[in-house]
Amino acid sequence: MPVKHSNKQSVLLEELNYIVSEGQNPDTLDIDLLDSISILKKLNDEDQKVPFAVRQILPDIAKAVDAIVQAFANGGRLIYIGAGTSGRLGVLDAVECPPTFSVTDEQVVGILAGGESAMFKAVEGAEDDMQLALDDLKQRRLSSKDVLVGIAASGRTPYVISALAYAREVGATSVGVTCNPDSAVVNDADIGLCAVVGAEALTGSTRLKSGSAQKLILNMLTTASMIRSGKSYQNLMVDVNATNEKLAARAIRIVMQATGCDADTAKAALHQANDKAKLAILMVLTGVDAKQGESMLLGCHGFLRKAVEASEKS
Repeated sequence: MPVKHSNKQSVLLEELNYIVSEGQNPDTLDIDLLDSISILKKLNDEDQKVPFAVRQILPDIAKAVDAIVQAFANGGRLIYIGAGTSGRLGVLDAVECPPTFSVTDEQVVGILAGGESAMFKAVEGAEDDMQLALDDLKQRRLSSKDVLVGIAASGRTPYVISALAYAREVGATSVGVTCNPDSAVVNDADIGLCAVVGAEALTGSTRLKSGSAQKLILNMLTTASMIRSGKSYQNLMVDVNATNEKLAARAIRIVMQATGCDADTAKAALHQANDKAKLAILMVLTGVDAKQGESMLLGCHGFLRKAVEASEKS
């Protein structure tokens, strides 16, 4: 007896016909016949298309960065929201920000449909639960100060679409990250970021090219926003939080690279600066003490280069 499809399934089947990432890739039709190295070459060939696709939307990514920088300046947050692989990528990017840039875990937030347990095991039905998205955002008090980034490779995930609608309702800036053009996630967001990477090497497996494209975009959003918020000096991440031995060693090295001083000088400055690399660098470069340096950085809104230049002019 043939299987009967519900109306919802019929609609979804029709939608999948028009989703780029769900198409069958003509270049990998023989992938099941290949040996390991040949499969890897096919995957690598497809992966090389990802950075080019992302490059095409850099002007739109820049708009999103500008919005995030403005939000940070006004005390707002960057909030990622998504389901499955897309949501996990958002959480991954969010949790890396505190140790890298010394921000609180409230400044960049990752929300995954189904909660923390969904990081390790799929929560059935979570991505289709539109009310769940509202509950998750209300719990985190999404406001007009915030930027909400909805992530969905297909561009049609109900959980994410509902989140974007709620962002519009409360006046938050919304950004949609997808790999499917002319989709709801693009059309319903204030800023649409659609990197068209084409059909996956393995049909429908959007953890591949689509996942890579999303990861690159999220890397750009946080890294560029943090740089523009004063979290770097030259190309050094001077607000690194030295929470373990590796990061402590990195902080010493960063002070040495920024100032040209030796390890002993860097360690002494970091000790006086309470392990704050940015402050230690300013102290070594200008000769001020920790209290003076903190005042200078505060007056320059945390921008080390501006503080150094102001000291040189005075």
